[in-house]
Amino acid sequence: MSPPDTSPEAPSPEDPGGVSAPKDAPADTGVSTSKGTSTSKDAPAGKGVSTEKDGAPKEGPAADLPHGSAPGIRFEKVVKRFGDNVVLRELDFTVDPGERVTLIGPSGSGKTTILRLLMTLETLNEGVIWIGDETLWHMERGGKRVPANQKHLHEMRKQVGMVFQQFNLFPNMNVLRNLTEGPVRVLGVSKDEAVERAKGLLDMVGLADKINAHPTQLSGGQQQRVAIARALAMQPRVLLLDEVTSALDPELVVGVQDLLRDIARQSDLTLLCVTHEMAFAKDISDRVLMFDQGQIVEAGHPDQIFGEPAEQRTRDFLQAVLAS
Repeated sequence: MSPPDTSPEAPSPEDPGGVSAPKDAPADTGVSTSKGTSTSKDAPAGKGVSTEKDGAPKEGPAADLPHGSAPGIRFEKVVKRFGDNVVLRELDFTVDPGERVTLIGPSGSGKTTILRLLMTLETLNEGVIWIGDETLWHMERGGKRVPANQKHLHEMRKQVGMVFQQFNLFPNMNVLRNLTEGPVRVLGVSKDEAVERAKGLLDMVGLADKINAHPTQLSGGQQQRVAIARALAMQPRVLLLDEVTSALDPELVVGVQDLLRDIARQSDLTLLCVTHEMAFAKDISDRVLMFDQGQIVEAGHPDQIFGEPAEQRTRDFLQAVLAS
């Protein structure tokens, strides 16, 4: 029986990174620690211009985005069950440091579960997840791998940021405090430094004039821009994007996508994205993974996946999505 999910769906003021880890940790599975490899290409740096109607056009990010060494991600024989439903089936895959990978596939194939495991919003049942050279759900003690304690999970979560589908801003806080609460309370950053960084990020997303507004005073596109800025305010090395434009009106989607393209190309973040926007996936990704029934059906460069997919399941999925 799978461990219960005792974590909140959204960030809380006590845990502004967006997670409060479940009490249950997975048992030691004794999985090999050998590293997998994959290749990626750096996309050309470029400045995009936001065309979102409710945000001021902005030519490329101006804030201090992460540069330097970013950790990779590795899943080894990961199994996730919800009761009798096996969502992930001995999943193995690797995201190289600084690589941008997009997960595509039908709803219920396990894509978002992967992100939730990385954010410790779900516990895994079997297997090992690595972020860089450290295991996420396990730690070393006395030369043995044991379930991670809360201190270990807390430290590991500092490396990971996530932008949620439904924004999940703190409704009782203005925009500035939404961006500064996490850095001050979780990272121990001084208030002055957090405010300065928040102002730079808000300028980057075209919302410098909304610094004192509350979420209810913002449009959906503006709220998602604030959510992106809040995730970056935590200075993550890994950024997870979960259907970040699916809750927006169609006319607002392009502006948010342009912003994310700029961030991806002008930072060294390791990026893992879930989306049903195939054009966005093709443009932002170094590699695309096609998921179905908790397993990888096909993986490759975007040109190959979207131009000449090798698997019939991939062809069927793309035909259905692109026709809708």
